[in-house]
Amino acid sequence: MVGATLPGMSRRGTVRCLLAAVLFGLTTPAVSRLADDMSAFTLAGLLYLGAAVAVLPFCVRRLPDRGALARSWRPITTAVVAGGAAGPVLLVAGLARTEASTASIMLNLELAATVVLAALFFHEHLGGRVVVAAALVSAGGALLVWEPGATLDVGALLVAAACVCWGLDNCVTAEIDQVTPEHVVFLKGAVAGTVNLLLGLTVAAEAGSSLTGSQILAALAIGAIGYGASITLWVKGARDLGAARGQVIFATAPFLGALAAWTVLDDPIDAIQVTATVLAGLGVVVSLRSAHSHQHGHEAVVHDHEHRHDDAHHDHTHDDEVAVVHSHRHEHISVVHRHPHVPDLHHRHPH
Repeated sequence: MVGATLPGMSRRGTVRCLLAAVLFGLTTPAVSRLADDMSAFTLAGLLYLGAAVAVLPFCVRRLPDRGALARSWRPITTAVVAGGAAGPVLLVAGLARTEASTASIMLNLELAATVVLAALFFHEHLGGRVVVAAALVSAGGALLVWEPGATLDVGALLVAAACVCWGLDNCVTAEIDQVTPEHVVFLKGAVAGTVNLLLGLTVAAEAGSSLTGSQILAALAIGAIGYGASITLWVKGARDLGAARGQVIFATAPFLGALAAWTVLDDPIDAIQVTATVLAGLGVVVSLRSAHSHQHGHEAVVHDHEHRHDDAHHDHTHDDEVAVVHSHRHEHISVVHRHPHVPDLHHRHPH
């Protein structure tokens, strides 16, 4: 069976990815304002550090298991290096060599890169509906930022390379199941933020520029909301949906920003923007009917993630029965069964 509506946990993942897109989209105008006053490296560093600060209270209350960190060091390192270091560096290099209109169009490749990498190297089941959904959202994104005369050059290729890095980051992060999303975000934010900030401060020192306290606090606050809370929600949602479906939904952030501008800021409604938003909305709707069903097997595994006990995968017991969604380290025995599913943490099997 294909084209089924998403299971319950996957619907929750959809809501989380949408909320992540809302937070990211709403803070983007503020990031653009700050970008006029500081270097891209400095701003990226402060935003990532703000993300780390946002999840720090949770990380202090629930320290990560050392064994789990040891088992997850490869994917975590890949996510931090690809998404937190290489991606921003390539983007900054690309922006310095290409027009803004071209860069805006090329940034839509992150969704395509995520979908292709998820299918080819991470064995995510896509199906025709997810491919169509990704194409619709990508087309809407290109239409939203299209300007006549945009041309491809070396800078555009660097921006495309940044999108590939973020696509890899998305795929790897969605599969990390030994540590909590908050710990993943903290490690990303602390490491990537520190590296980018040091690079930015070095460039600023050579240029003789400086930052004010209000600029630093503003960047940290925006990073806490638009990066910390947003990335945490996306990681949780991608665990329930898979990287490709999660990114299809998250890629609606620019369209949600346009809707906010129309309704809150009373910006004029443009026909092209409306068309682009409709395309993206159709893409999300199509992706919501992309579950499939077949007989499949699960190997025994021990991991840590949010779950509930009525989803046919979690039948372990507690001293005090838990009826709500909760998270802890737990074990699954080997099982073979059939039910509608998407490529969540339990269904990353190849097809």
